[in-house]
This record gives sequence, C-alpha cells and structure tokens, in this order.
Amino acid sequence: MKLRHIEIFEAIRQAGSLTQAAALLNISQPAASKTLAHAESQLGFKLFDRVKGRLVPTREAEILSPQIELLGQELAHVRRLAANLRQGRQGHLRIGCAPAIGLGLLPMAIQRFHPASDASFKISTLHSPDLVEGLHAQELDLVITFDNHDHPGLRRLPIGTTELAYLSLTPTPNPIELRRLADRPVIALDTRDQVGTVMDQALQQAGIELDTRIIVQTHYVACSLVEAGCGDAIVDLLTGRAMLKPGMTLSRLDPPVPIPINIMVHANDPLSLLHRDFIDCARDVCAALLPAPPAPAP
Repeated sequence: MKLRHIEIFEAIRQAGSLTQAAALLNISQPAASKTLAHAESQLGFKLFDRVKGRLVPTREAEILSPQIELLGQELAHVRRLAANLRQGRQGHLRIGCAPAIGLGLLPMAIQRFHPASDASFKISTLHSPDLVEGLHAQELDLVITFDNHDHPGLRRLPIGTTELAYLSLTPTPNPIELRRLADRPVIALDTRDQVGTVMDQALQQAGIELDTRIIVQTHYVACSLVEAGCGDAIVDLLTGRAMLKPGMTLSRLDPPVPIPINIMVHANDPLSLLHRDFIDCARDVCAALLPAPPAPAP
C-alpha cells in the first residue's frame, strides 16, 4: 500500500463514506474513489463493503487496521516534525562557547530562544583553540567566542561586542582611566586567551605595564580571586556583571577596550532555520547588553 492508500483507508474508516473522506483529505470524491479502487486492485481484495449506505471495513481490512493505524500515527508524527522544522522549533544544537560567554551571554540567549522552541541543546565550554577544533571535528554545530580571527573551513558571524572592565573590592571611579591601573596589583588574563591578548595590546599601546600578581585562563576564576581578596582583575564586562557580589565595584575603562563577540559555523554547511533563529536570538541579546558609551572620568 502506498501512503495515499493509507490516507484514504483511514479517512473512510473515520467518515464512513467516500464523500466525507474526500472532504477530510481535501480532494474530490472521484479522486477518492479512484484512490480506493487502486488500493484494492493492488491488494487483490476489497477493503470496504457498502452496508445501509455506509462503507464498512471488510474482514481483511479489519486485520490490516491495527498496522495501518500505526503507520497513520507515524505519518502524522512526520508531518508534525516537518512543521516544527519549518518553523525552526525542533532539533538539536551542539553549542560551544568561551567559559565567560557561558556564564553571562549564553544563558540569556537560550532563555530568549527556548519558549518558542522544542529544540534540545548540548553545551560545551572551551577555550578558543578547542572551540575551533570542535567545529573542525564536526563535534559542534556552532560556537560563540571572543575569537576575532578567520579560520580555514569556518565562517565567522559578528553578533555584537562587549568591553574590558575593572573589578575590585575597593571603591573605584567609573570609568577608570587606563593609566591609573599601572600602580595596582592586578589579576590578568592569560594572553593565550583572545581577551587576554586584546588587553595586552591595549596596555602596550598605552605604554602601561601592569603589576601582574596572578595570571588566569578564565574570567570567572579571576572574579572569584577578587572576591577572595587576592587583588583586582580586568575581565570582560559580561562576566563582571554576572559575578558581581556585594562589596565589589565594576568599572569600565577609559578609553574603552572593545571585545568582539562572534559566532563561528562550518563554512560549507548551510544554516538550518533552527541555527538562524538561535543566531538571531544571540544577536538580540548582544544588542540588549551593549554598554552605553562611558562618561568621561572626573
């Protein structure tokens, strides 16, 4: 039996007549009659007898009915799945992100995306080289990163910016001039991290050398060290806001040091509607979190 035969069989069983079955399927009565005749011809036996003006399943049809009903349910499931895919509501996304993004930006993007979607997620928090490797190995579908470099086989989609900020347990002007950091013990980010590289370049351009006491690889570890009284830290503004505790001050830098936020995907793979919708949500969250220009330091 073909799918069209199964559809007409189920419709006649529900409606009891060809006319009403045709209406259920949104086809003409002659088309329904022709489909039924074709199904019976292929099977080699009748599926319905006319009894008191109604079409009643034959004994053979009754034997087939449980299996046909299961196929009908599977067909309905396929249609619902196709509709969800068409609307970008169902699927599975394997997302990688920098640890700092996983603390602040990503939860907000998923929260914004989730109410209108039945999608499932697998989240991996990795540093930039591992994110790139995960994409190349087809272990990730997309990554959200501070990495602003182009990599072979990958496509980079800018979605927003954040900036560096100064986190301290002591009252600090907001914004704080970059030159005033030279005399302070600072917890710095490893220059193997993209944000650490940007920070190092900004300090070199300003001719500033930090009194670096501790070097860390992750922003939230830097924030935890500040909370423990181990010194002040320069982190990205998103992580600083997420980790800010009572007694801490978070100050933006003057001049500001912007940090690009990018999504990277496979260069040769077309983006599904699910991918595009999630990227749009991430971009909207970035726009909502985009800091206003700082006022000049007094």
